[in-house]
Amino acid sequence: MSAALRTTCPYCGVGCGVLAKATAAGCEISGDPEHPANRGRLCSKGAALAATLGAEGRLLHPVLDGQQVAWDTALSAVATGFTRAISAHGPDSVAFYVSGQLLTEDYYVANKLMKGFIGSANIDTNSRLCMASAVAAHSRAFGEDLVPGCYEDLEVADLVVLVGSNTAWCHPVLFQRIAQAKERRPALKVVVVDPRRTPTSDNADLHLPLRSGTDVWLFNGLLAFLHRNGYADAPYVSSRTRGLDAALAAAQSCDAAAAVARACGIDTERILEFYRLFAATPRVVTAFSQGVNQSSSGTDKANSIINCHLLTGRLGQPGMGPLSLTGQPNAMGGREVGGMSTMLAAHLQLSNPGHQQLVREFWASPRIATRAGLKAVELFKAMYERRIKAVWIMATNPVVSLPDADRVRAALARCPLVVVSDCVAPTDTSELAHVLLPAAAWGEKDGTVTNSERCISRQRAVRAAQGEARPDWWIVSEVGKRMGFAPSFDYRTPCEIFCEHARLSGAGNNDTRSFNISGLASLSAVQYEQLPPTQWPVPTPGHTGMARLLGDGRFRHSDGKARFVATVARAAIHECDREFPFVLNTGRVRDQWHSMTRTGYVPALVEYLPEPFVDLHPQDALLAGVRVGELARLTTSWGSMVVRVRTSGEIARGTVFAPIHWSGMSASEARVGALVSPAVDPISGEPEFKHTPARVEPFVVDWYGVLCTRRALATPDFAWWTLVRCGGTLRYELAGRGTPADWSAWARPLLQATDPHADYLEYRDVGTGSYRSVFLCDDRLAAYLCVARRAELPPRRWLVSLFEKRSLAELDRLGLLAGRPMSKGQDQGPLVCSCFGVGRNTLRETIARDHITRLEEVGARLQAGTNCGSCVAEIRALLQASAAST
Repeated sequence: MSAALRTTCPYCGVGCGVLAKATAAGCEISGDPEHPANRGRLCSKGAALAATLGAEGRLLHPVLDGQQVAWDTALSAVATGFTRAISAHGPDSVAFYVSGQLLTEDYYVANKLMKGFIGSANIDTNSRLCMASAVAAHSRAFGEDLVPGCYEDLEVADLVVLVGSNTAWCHPVLFQRIAQAKERRPALKVVVVDPRRTPTSDNADLHLPLRSGTDVWLFNGLLAFLHRNGYADAPYVSSRTRGLDAALAAAQSCDAAAAVARACGIDTERILEFYRLFAATPRVVTAFSQGVNQSSSGTDKANSIINCHLLTGRLGQPGMGPLSLTGQPNAMGGREVGGMSTMLAAHLQLSNPGHQQLVREFWASPRIATRAGLKAVELFKAMYERRIKAVWIMATNPVVSLPDADRVRAALARCPLVVVSDCVAPTDTSELAHVLLPAAAWGEKDGTVTNSERCISRQRAVRAAQGEARPDWWIVSEVGKRMGFAPSFDYRTPCEIFCEHARLSGAGNNDTRSFNISGLASLSAVQYEQLPPTQWPVPTPGHTGMARLLGDGRFRHSDGKARFVATVARAAIHECDREFPFVLNTGRVRDQWHSMTRTGYVPALVEYLPEPFVDLHPQDALLAGVRVGELARLTTSWGSMVVRVRTSGEIARGTVFAPIHWSGMSASEARVGALVSPAVDPISGEPEFKHTPARVEPFVVDWYGVLCTRRALATPDFAWWTLVRCGGTLRYELAGRGTPADWSAWARPLLQATDPHADYLEYRDVGTGSYRSVFLCDDRLAAYLCVARRAELPPRRWLVSLFEKRSLAELDRLGLLAGRPMSKGQDQGPLVCSCFGVGRNTLRETIARDHITRLEEVGARLQAGTNCGSCVAEIRALLQASAAST
């Protein structure tokens, strides 16, 4: 057996270290105890990485116009297509749309080709959708895109404020670090600022469920409170900052806590409790994420937070400062290399002629971009208007993820050349591609990523790439060569690219930019292979990096001073009305990632929330005429979707929440991006994913059903469907209009298509409208269908477990026909703990039987809650319910 290899998780911006060990059965995954980001911890997604290494769903060969071709043919088609478009329409007629899933080396080469050799800045990234507002806010306040603090600050702070971040689900390892710090030091206070009462609130001393979009009111009010009550660090403000008077003038309307309370929809005393706590606690970290960034005023929201830290001088020291939590594994690395349309490279400014010349000379490039390119939403708008003639999309799925996604799909359909390089084949975006290029997946890539605390980590290949897949940097370089730029793209290894990137970071720097890793520019191949996690800057060889920046009070504006930014509290661009009375908020769920092209194939990850849903307040559900477990249509001015109704208790009146993950590959009508307003922040260009006016209404069907099979349906044709992949079993959740006169005649062709040699048993109840059919092949379950007038169907985990049996017992057959388990204990209930596969029924029964009252006792018996901690809030709720019933 080989030794464990150190690599990095490909999911969120925490950047957890992973130990991957090749085995005869595949690969073993564990957390790296030596990595500073996670110290051995992994979330449910990271722990399940071994299950994503299979070939199912992979794009393994180049494809041109629907036909498999050789690499040279595909690469030449891309190069020729881009060259022709540039020759006929100019460099701004082409674009790259890239991703925080790329490694830094991939990003660097793509940015170099577009900005330095094609000569356009039309390269943007899906990171525009998650952290562009933080980038703009950092640049306005500090003079450079700097994250001043580190993760350790979350543990040494005396107050942690989590703003617009469901940290427990979206950054679980960081949440566990905070929770464990709070266990060690009960005096540590946690405040959660979020319209939803998420599992993150379970660990909070104070939850402020502010009205959607009112963050600037809250923090402008805090700024005014701190200044009025003498908490400003006057010497610091005087010597290290500029612009306070303008910021205070902008905050005048928020000077009274009562005014803030009215705007935010929160009781005045709770506002004052937060303000007093912040004022009295020198060591405070304010961590913010998508709830702040994804807004038409996202940059101002972030700056309103930073203003409060500047006023009190609380940044750059242990346990102090604003901390942006990025969404993707290499969003930070993309920023470093200039992988956005508003940047050059190495934190150099695209609008600065001196910087343009510096980069052009460094690259020895024939030209250089001299003005900002199209940001993500603008880019696809230009494509729809036929101004973009060729686009290359790398490692992302914009037909699902972008706002106004139906317009994005139409834009791609209008584009003469669409190139997609990805590791997976069937996506909503790849269906519109003329050229498909198979990229290496996680476990096959070799390079670096940078996490939210500026820590550069190596991502190492666990195994060889499958099929004909190639690294993204290689693919881009080969196209660059075929476009006539061979000498500048003659890379052989990612180490060469990294060292070039590091040299550029030091070019013309003279301590004018904090991003400087030129101390790593001379790494040998062996040193690069062995590179440990390192926080930049690393300005000289042998330098070990810096955990914190700006502690010396030196900022990156020309005068060395930080800037307060006047942030004006304002309403969202699109407000609710009688037609669209609800605010639609979108986001992630616990165990899924982006459009599920990876996590959607892992049974342990799909079971917790397996279907697209809309979550709303129970009273709003009543008034809208929708029922829990049934279907509803969610509609905005831009599109609609059909989803299951949920009332979790997390949602305030007047708001609804829908997750982002489902695509046309996994559901009939559940792309939430199609509903989202295309409004963007005027500074950052980041879309308004958290505030779109919507309405909810019943989606009336005549029957609900569940179909489990071992083979995929060719074309699901129902009023509504969702596909849930449960290992070797495919589970279709169904709903239909019109009741067949003969269910048997309707069902047999459907099920026999999944296995034509199967025998079948069936049960009909005309009175209740129920029908159940069991298809068996050699005594093994081949397919199962159950339909009913209501959405009350058999337990799904129990159904799937029967497909794992080599033969069915008599009680199993009876249970399938009856639509329920015949033996107690067969149904574990809906999944709660993904890490250890523990269901709700098992938890309830164990808690009741053993008279358990503490979370630690649950962990000791069932392991649930002992790994990533994402299920802790739900386990605590079960403990409380048990205590209340005794």
